[in-house]
Amino acid sequence: MVPRFLRPWFALVLGGIPLFSLGAEGGGRADAVAETSPRSRESLNRDWRFLIGDHAGAEAVKFDDSAWSPIGLPHSFSIPYFLSADFYTGYGWYRRTLHLDAASAAKRVFIEFEGAFQETEVFVNGHKVGSHRGGYTGFSFDITSTIRSGENLIAVRVNNLWKPDLAPRAGEHVFSGGIYRDVWLVKTGSVHVPWCGVGVTTPDVSEEAATVRVSTELRNDTAAAAECRLVTEILSPEGVAVARVETSETLAAGALATVVQATAPIASPKLWHPSHPDLHRVVTRIYVGDALVDRVETSFGLRRFEWTADRGFFINGKHHYFLGANAHQDLAGWGDAITNGAIARDIRQIKAAGFDFIRGSHYPHDPAYSEVCDAEGVLLLQELCLWGTASFKNPWGSSAYPSDPKEQDAFDAQIHQTLREMIRIHRNHPSVVGWSMGNEIFFTDPATMPRLRQLVSSLVALAREMDPYRAAVVSGAQRGEIDKLGDVAGYNGDGARLFINPGVPNFVAEYGSTIADRPGEYAPGWGDLPDPANQDSSKPYPWRYPWRSGEVIWCAFDHGSIAGHFGCMGIVDYFRLPKRQWYWYRNAYRGVPPPVWPEAGQAAALRLEADRSVISSTDGTDDAHIVVTVLDDKGTPINNCPPVTLTIESGPGEFPTGPSITFAPDSDIVIRDGQAAIALRSYHGGRTTVVATSPGLAPAKLELEFVGAPAFVAGVTPPVQPRPYKRFDRQADVLDSGLTLFGRQTPTRVSGEVEGSLGRFANDGDSATHWAPPKGDQPTWWQVDLERLVAVHAVKLTFPETGDNRFKIEVSLDATNWRVADDYTHVPGSGRVGVSTPEKPVTGRFVRVTFPIRNWGPAPGLSEVEVLGHPDTR
Repeated sequence: MVPRFLRPWFALVLGGIPLFSLGAEGGGRADAVAETSPRSRESLNRDWRFLIGDHAGAEAVKFDDSAWSPIGLPHSFSIPYFLSADFYTGYGWYRRTLHLDAASAAKRVFIEFEGAFQETEVFVNGHKVGSHRGGYTGFSFDITSTIRSGENLIAVRVNNLWKPDLAPRAGEHVFSGGIYRDVWLVKTGSVHVPWCGVGVTTPDVSEEAATVRVSTELRNDTAAAAECRLVTEILSPEGVAVARVETSETLAAGALATVVQATAPIASPKLWHPSHPDLHRVVTRIYVGDALVDRVETSFGLRRFEWTADRGFFINGKHHYFLGANAHQDLAGWGDAITNGAIARDIRQIKAAGFDFIRGSHYPHDPAYSEVCDAEGVLLLQELCLWGTASFKNPWGSSAYPSDPKEQDAFDAQIHQTLREMIRIHRNHPSVVGWSMGNEIFFTDPATMPRLRQLVSSLVALAREMDPYRAAVVSGAQRGEIDKLGDVAGYNGDGARLFINPGVPNFVAEYGSTIADRPGEYAPGWGDLPDPANQDSSKPYPWRYPWRSGEVIWCAFDHGSIAGHFGCMGIVDYFRLPKRQWYWYRNAYRGVPPPVWPEAGQAAALRLEADRSVISSTDGTDDAHIVVTVLDDKGTPINNCPPVTLTIESGPGEFPTGPSITFAPDSDIVIRDGQAAIALRSYHGGRTTVVATSPGLAPAKLELEFVGAPAFVAGVTPPVQPRPYKRFDRQADVLDSGLTLFGRQTPTRVSGEVEGSLGRFANDGDSATHWAPPKGDQPTWWQVDLERLVAVHAVKLTFPETGDNRFKIEVSLDATNWRVADDYTHVPGSGRVGVSTPEKPVTGRFVRVTFPIRNWGPAPGLSEVEVLGHPDTR
């Protein structure tokens, strides 16, 4: 079954599109007579006006917004955005008019947001109708009392300010503000199903039979009691009605009731599975008397998951070792404000390389993410935005949990709210295998760990209460003794080696972490997965233990990061062009040989291609991915990288930079290895001609058709205004010039270790613990992954004992090629503390401490290693 934004005529979610009527009893097939739904749902993505900053009185109907920028949704404060480490923080305002006819004004009217980052206030005709805190989950406001027949003014005030009691408090990605997901106008009768009010579970599933349990919320917004009939039908993937349940309910005026219905067993059902993602549908009808007053359709799948500590992961009773990728949501130029079509491309690109699992790192993803994973047969872990990190002079480099007791109760309440919303929004999607409680929460003030563990335990309990059929997952659980707080543990980085068989259901939530610009190396980048000390090297993938559920690479795509180039760890680059690592996986997992790599030649021409020639959306839900390739005079792709400009020669459409975009090898808008790419969208229908030019090269043209209203009329439709790109750079006087501590609790490697004196004890922040190498360990070294690029200014070493503690400090970008930062191997030590201060800062991701061969005893080991410097965000 295809998601709604790929086939607009086939509704999978709440909507007002006419749908087929169905036989009253099981076994009937949809007939050709369309059933008119009392409910409608229309996009509000078009025709907004926007201005950055906070503007007093902008909610008023008569406020003059004529000088504001015309924009469409999804939208980000940062557009155009190309991987800068910094971004605007503050307020932005959105305004648009909405015409409502008299019939619509007589209905209940709601405005639904799929996501706005991160505090949102909504006004209708000057009246505040609601506010929402949290940047990654949707929300709905009833605007019936403020809307009227005729013209209406909707104004939205959004900010992306860091708040101490609002999650996320930390993260390595970027946090651009804006209404960056879709907005909808929903009209219903007075007796209706509220926003996301249908919940579907499948308590018993087998190849022989399956039962469906449907929980439906009913709301009566009339002034009198209503006698209702709730009729719930289950449709097979072919549209056959296979089950029907009817319940009568009396709703008092203003009441909200929840009705739970269970079907009889459905015989020989088609089960959902990655190899055959068959989708069923629930059709919910509410009648008052004989009148149909609401109709909702919900897609779901019949399947069951099982996570075990000793046998791994199972789907429908069959073992399944998943191969996954972590994925952030942002895309070159558009930042977080991407279309549903771009989401579908991302998921298909991950699947095309042979992966069947996505971890939605590190926040709840767009509803379209779940929809496409359902349709494509990709398992999905939706994750809560509870994250800690460290070592950034940036508000989002904070402790995972508030240190100030005055902020803790509010923080707890808000993260519980976000979990409730995440589960409510995504609960019906069969692809969602579990709910992750967050990522690497151990990056927090040590004094807060007891309360943070209590918080996670309460979140796990809430997830189990709301959804007893999915696992509550604790991801990034390789430190802090948090891996047993939930049902499943996900280990990042060196957790793959440290927690070989932890005794709980588990998977490797992050491995790899290879920083590379395209084209990169043709290699898997296994990272910490291989561990010769614990694995049988005769097996092709010896780390795939019977008790391990799967492995998830970090990561699928390059993404914007407050650590700058550190975000370029994808197997696909930010512009969605594959690196050679992607081709390695496609060959290994799907048997597709890599292409011939382009070589240097004499550039003669350009080639212009798109992933589709017809784009069936003018409401910001779809777009085209355009790729330009440099060719020689024989038409062969080469890796030359001249500057290339794409221009909309005629028709509608816009790049993130407006009507044109220029790629250059020394630019943030980069061309590499002979190719460049960008996404193009349109808010008008019509034929578009895009031209690619470069000095001295034959140009290329591409024709695209955008289907939808309103039509583009040359000379009448206002042209898209240029949005010149300039890398955002915050004023230098707001930056802290002090050195930052790096490497605390991040992954380590050692030449050897003694039981009870492990390598990870040397950066755990506890001077009472230490790393000790075994006797005879030569050469002796300890290494830390800073998990970001750092300009290292100093390294402070604390040794277990006073003595002649000689050492050498080396820094590396890739843990293979090392640069000596400081060498004290020929200088006798004299105490427990050694400090290395290189003459010039040395930039790298890894720091290694090496001890010389000693004739007078074993190497000293380390109690604590503290790396001091600044993030290198180039």
